Amino acid sequence: MSAHTLSRRTFLKASALTGGGLVLGFHWLSAPAPAGTPPVSLNAFLTVASDGTVTILSPNPEIGQNVKTSMPMIVAEELDVDWKDVVVEQAGLDTKSYRRQIAGGSQSIRLNWKVLRTAGATARRMLLEAAAARLDVPVTALATHAGMISHNASGRTVSYGGVAEGAAKLSVPADVPLKNPSQFTIIGTSRRNVDARKIVTGQPLFGIDVDREGMLIAMITHAPGFGMRLKSMDDTVARAMPAVVDIFTIDAAVPDRRWSDVNAFTEKVVVVGTSTWEVLRAKQALVLEWESDGSPESTEAHESDLTNLLEGAHARTGRRDGDPDAAFAKADQVIERTYSSPFWAHNTLEPMNFFAHVQGDRAELLGPVQTPEALRQSVASACNLAEENISVGLTRMGGGFGRRLYGNFGVEAAVISQRMQAPVKLLYTREDDMTQGTYRPTYKVRYRAGLDAEGNLVVFSVRGAGANESPVFANRFPAGSVENYLAELAASDSDITTGAFRAPRSNFIAGAEQSFLDEVAHAAGKDPIDFRLELFDRAITNPVGEDNDYDPARYAGVLRLVREKSGWDTDKPGIYRGVSAYYCHNSYVAQVMELVMEPSGPKIRKVWCAIDCGIVINPDAARNQVEGGIIDGLGHAMYCGLTFADGKPEQNNFHTYRMIRINEAPQEVETFFVDNGVDPTGLGEPSLPPVAAALSNAYFDATGVRLDTQPFIRSIEQVKAPQG
Repeated sequence: MSAHTLSRRTFLKASALTGGGLVLGFHWLSAPAPAGTPPVSLNAFLTVASDGTVTILSPNPEIGQNVKTSMPMIVAEELDVDWKDVVVEQAGLDTKSYRRQIAGGSQSIRLNWKVLRTAGATARRMLLEAAAARLDVPVTALATHAGMISHNASGRTVSYGGVAEGAAKLSVPADVPLKNPSQFTIIGTSRRNVDARKIVTGQPLFGIDVDREGMLIAMITHAPGFGMRLKSMDDTVARAMPAVVDIFTIDAAVPDRRWSDVNAFTEKVVVVGTSTWEVLRAKQALVLEWESDGSPESTEAHESDLTNLLEGAHARTGRRDGDPDAAFAKADQVIERTYSSPFWAHNTLEPMNFFAHVQGDRAELLGPVQTPEALRQSVASACNLAEENISVGLTRMGGGFGRRLYGNFGVEAAVISQRMQAPVKLLYTREDDMTQGTYRPTYKVRYRAGLDAEGNLVVFSVRGAGANESPVFANRFPAGSVENYLAELAASDSDITTGAFRAPRSNFIAGAEQSFLDEVAHAAGKDPIDFRLELFDRAITNPVGEDNDYDPARYAGVLRLVREKSGWDTDKPGIYRGVSAYYCHNSYVAQVMELVMEPSGPKIRKVWCAIDCGIVINPDAARNQVEGGIIDGLGHAMYCGLTFADGKPEQNNFHTYRMIRINEAPQEVETFFVDNGVDPTGLGEPSLPPVAAALSNAYFDATGVRLDTQPFIRSIEQVKAPQG
């Protein structure tokens, strides 16, 4: 950053703090503020009050991944302020001041690590310079600690609050040094969620809590099945109900469609009123007739499509090393297995909702969305507004898991508000949410592996197909460790809308890959961990190809760590174990699961998880993320699935869509973080993908049965006791 004195409303843009086109905004008050005025803004991330209280804005959406606590911790660390003096507030959408205000891809901390540190360090330096001027000493003679600046030679001290006004008038210093991680006092320590008290006392934090004077309630009804449209509507009874203001249809299609505008049902019937209960009753009283376009979706059709893609010639080669065909022909032993998983619904605890108030050429949007900038663009297009006239405020989200990357519900709220010329809160029921699409795709993948006479892996192939996308990552392990390797990708077209689900594609392919590698290790007569480590050694010493997207040494490191911590090499009679390891979102995870067999089926005793995600900001919160991902992954692999008949989802609420229950979660999860001092990488998603294979491999250890079709519960119910 260049040194520059900025006026009240000018922003300094720095584009090279990280490698991703960063834009970091700083704004300054141009004149000293009189006593008793609001706190002084030192940059877009923080203000300092005269009493020393520091308010830090958290820029990214909070979906339960704890960035609203961890991002301010990073700023506070470099600012060198006492955490007890910090107040955290959620920032709204501000593309001039912040970069990538998205909750997705486990990238919030990784991409903002240097940004946040620099914001804190720059403010600290300016406070030091203001104190040096006041005390008439060199800056180098001053030290900071817990929001105080001291001159040890004279014993004088001054608080941050005491020099904040002077600091705000200074030029922005260039090339501010950052702390050595060994100096951290906040980063790496466990801090309570800044919203914890508000959450447990029921204070309004979430989009569904929004309440404004004159606000109307809106609910929607969409077609009951994919490929259907409205034929007729009788709203006579509904219109006569108390509190109903209007009933109409909308088309919320976005003219300039973006990736975030996935929406199978842009045409919707809308009921608007002044009471949530009365609007719901009116919605239920509508008499609607729908008609099909003649091509209804079904589970059987999808199964057939994916099977044909695995067996046919219509697949794209993602990677080919060596001569896989010749290697398979020469192999002493060939192992093959197909894995599949159905559609998954996101099922966030807080159903979709959004507040919008469109007035003339301006709009206020407020609610739970993972992609606020994309939502603003879509609303501008749908409502013919200028983006600069649209404000987007962010509420805490009761779950996201990728569903709230797609902001159709926010667009719908804006379209309804514009028509009603009033503030509107749109509410989905659980059934509206679960049946409207944007699901995790259904997938099917076929693996083949060839071993030589000594049990060495000499050839490996994978072909994967899915609804609207393939689950295969062509350059991930074991690519790079096998001389002959083939990865093929295929996808079927579907009217059923699909989108990202926590750890996209990895949430399926990791379980399939790691289950298959376990089977290959068993066929080779090798310990499953030893077998994987052999492959990593090959990738380290003699890698195949140049596009391998993982570091085999770090990958092997988490396997060795989980082996040690779990006591893998110690026999435990009556205890069955499985191992799994996977790389995604720039992080490495290895897991060992222990289970016992009871008359009702497997009971998970414990999961050990080793994870290499770089510097851990908040250890307790990090463990929460790991444990949540493990339970989430187990629950979906074991129990979850959406099926379709005549284009209609056959599950629409939790009584038909099975979720994991508390007594089915692991009795214990123990997490170990690799302490290597590298910059933070992803954490919200990486613990989910490998756990399905840890379970299936442990189940094979107990029963000799391979689990290859999700949800696993269907196969497990056929086997109630160990068979070997």
